[in-house]
Amino acid sequence: MRLVLRAAAVVFAGILAVPAAMAANKPIIGLITKTNTNPYFVKMKEGAQKEAKLLGVELRTYAGKYDGDNQSQVDAIEDLVAAGAKGILITPNDPSAIVPTIERARKAGLLVIALDTKLNPASAADQTFATDNFKAGELIGEWAHARLGAKAAHAKIAMLDLNPNQGFLKGFGIDIKNPDKIGDETDPRIVGHDVTKGAEEGGRRAMENLLQKDPGINLVYTINEPAAAGAYQALRAAGRAGKVLVVSIDGSCPGVKNVEAGVIGATSMQFPLRMASLGVKAIVKYAKSGTKPHSSKGLDFFNTGVKLITNHPEPGIPSVTAKKGLGLCWG
Repeated sequence: MRLVLRAAAVVFAGILAVPAAMAANKPIIGLITKTNTNPYFVKMKEGAQKEAKLLGVELRTYAGKYDGDNQSQVDAIEDLVAAGAKGILITPNDPSAIVPTIERARKAGLLVIALDTKLNPASAADQTFATDNFKAGELIGEWAHARLGAKAAHAKIAMLDLNPNQGFLKGFGIDIKNPDKIGDETDPRIVGHDVTKGAEEGGRRAMENLLQKDPGINLVYTINEPAAAGAYQALRAAGRAGKVLVVSIDGSCPGVKNVEAGVIGATSMQFPLRMASLGVKAIVKYAKSGTKPHSSKGLDFFNTGVKLITNHPEPGIPSVTAKKGLGLCWG
């Protein structure tokens, strides 16, 4: 009887050991976002989870406790290194402060891909998967110039910024001087720049400030769609709603709905879901073959694409309608 029990125990232990061995051989990939509440990063997480399930890898997700929380991201990287992860996808809260920790992870053999936001220096990561923000701005600049037609020569432009991105001005046909510096342009059509922190309240206040400087503003560029929504509130309060063309960058579902409603004339859609899913694929490929992802032609990062969303297409400028855009929303 004792022998039978012992045999049964060995068989049972063997049954338990098989899944454990399989689990041990399952590659681990980490996704570390700035926060887990911002809808942009929620969509990014969704893309990584779907791709990880499809490819049969284990995805471990982490996030900062708040925007700017570097320590939580440091802790997450150290946890992934200790777990024997194959690679890390990260949207850095502090692109400079996180670099020493990332360097240690790479020395340990992990592939590190920055998503959406480059590290400082960018070479601290093996690759960056992101939107070509300059191109995104250039697209809406070209569209706004075409939309205004002859009025573009006498436009009064408000720039509601967050970070230097002069693609919009170049697309509009303005000499941008230094593309990495805000406010060094001399074109008289620019009423001014104001910062928004990428938030609705920031957009409203920035718009109010610039309207005080020149109530005749007729074109507004915003760094993202929450800032555009805030700008629209200020324009409506000033009796200027419907008289000012507002353009933006992002491509969230609420933003595309604002294009459909006429609050925003056009927006350049980014694809965070694609960034994450391509990132998971790249790490799996690296784990199997040691091959690292390449940059897009002419860029120092992998461009995950941008699409112009507007219900007012202009000749020669590729775009899709808001209805089609709602089917894409950050996808």
